Amino acid sequence: MAVLASPRGVNLLPSRATLVALAFVGTSLVAEQYRLYIGTYTGPKSDGIYAATFDSETGALGDPKLVAKTANPTFIAIDPAQGHLYAANEVGQWGKQKGGYLTAFAIDPANGDLKELNQQSSVGSGPCHIIVDEAGKYALAANYGSGSFVALPINKDGSLQANTFFSQFKGSSVNKSRQGEPHAHSTFFSPDNKLAFVCDLGTDKIHAFDFDSTNGVRSAHEALDGIVPAGSGPRHSAFSPDGHHLYVINELLSTITVFGYDATSQKLSEIENVKTLPADFTGESWTAEVRVHPSGKFVYGSNRGHDSIAVFTRDAVTGKLTPVGQTKTGGKTPRNFNLDPSGKFLLAGNQGTDNITEFRIDENTGTLTKMDRELKVGAPVCLRFVLVK
Repeated sequence: MAVLASPRGVNLLPSRATLVALAFVGTSLVAEQYRLYIGTYTGPKSDGIYAATFDSETGALGDPKLVAKTANPTFIAIDPAQGHLYAANEVGQWGKQKGGYLTAFAIDPANGDLKELNQQSSVGSGPCHIIVDEAGKYALAANYGSGSFVALPINKDGSLQANTFFSQFKGSSVNKSRQGEPHAHSTFFSPDNKLAFVCDLGTDKIHAFDFDSTNGVRSAHEALDGIVPAGSGPRHSAFSPDGHHLYVINELLSTITVFGYDATSQKLSEIENVKTLPADFTGESWTAEVRVHPSGKFVYGSNRGHDSIAVFTRDAVTGKLTPVGQTKTGGKTPRNFNLDPSGKFLLAGNQGTDNITEFRIDENTGTLTKMDRELKVGAPVCLRFVLVK
C-alpha cells in the first residue's frame, strides 16, 4: 500500500527443489557472495534503489550504494536468470497519465549497478508489488490504490512490453475503513507456474487466473479462488518448498492463514489461522511480509506496530504452524524482510527508522539472534538477493 498513515525464456537457475537439496544436505550453498538490492520510499533520505554486498557464510554486509535513481521503488523483483531487476514505482501519477508505472533495469554483473531499460504503465494507482514468472517471460503487478492487476510480457533484452492483460477487481468486506473497495496487494504463481494469484486486501480474496509462460494470463478462474476469514485483509503469501501448503499473511487481523494446495485439482483448502502477535499484546499492529524457510521447517511473519518478526515451526505433513515467539527487529515498521539464500540469516527492513537489521537463524529451532551489524538506508521496504557471478 502507499504511505503508512493508517497502516493498512529458459530458467537458467536451479529449480527450487534443487536449491533446497543443495542447501540442506548438511552444508550451505557453494556460492556465498550476493548483492542485496533494496527498494525504498524516496524522500529526504533515499533517492531510489540501493545495493550492498552480502556474504552468506559470515553474514557480513558492505556499505549500501545508490544503483538507480527512481521514484518510490517500493517493491522489486529479480528475473530467474538474475540479469534484470523490475521495480513497482508506487505513485499516483506517471507524467501526464494517472496511475503508477513499472521500470525494467539491466543488472551490471561486474559492479551491481542498474541500467534503466524502459518504463511501462501499471494501468492503476499505487502499484505496490511485482513478480516475474519462473520462465522469465512475464511480469505481474498489483495496484493497491485502484484495486487492479496487470500482466506485461518481457522482451528478450529484459525490457517490458505494454500490458496484455488487465483485471479490475470489485467488491468490499467487513472492515469499513480499510475494505470499502478492492486493494490488490501482491501477486504470486502456483508451484507449477500454471496459475497466477492475486491477494486482494479489500475483499478478503485470493483471486486465481489461468497462466502459462507462452501466452501469459488468459482468464480469471474463480472456482480456484481462495478466501480468508472476513476482515483478515490478505497481503502477501509464500508456498512451502514442497508446494503442498500456502501461507497467506493477513494485514488487518495479524494472522497467517494456512492453506493446503492440491497440485492436481489446483484448489486451495483452508487448514487453520494463527496469530502473529503475543496473546497479551493490546496495541495497534499490522502484518506485512511472510517467508517460509528454505528447509521448510520454519515460517516467519513481520508485525508493524509490535515491530517484530513472528517465528513458527512448521509441520511438514499437515502444514500447521506452532508459535515459537516474536523477536523485536531493532527498528520500527518492519514492512519487509527476507531470508538469505543459505537460510542462515534474516534481514529486516525497518521503514520507520531507516535501517536494515540482521539476525542469525538457529537451524534447529528457527529462533532469531540479533547480530551487531545494520545498514542505514532511507525507508527500506523491499529486500532481494542476487548471486555475484
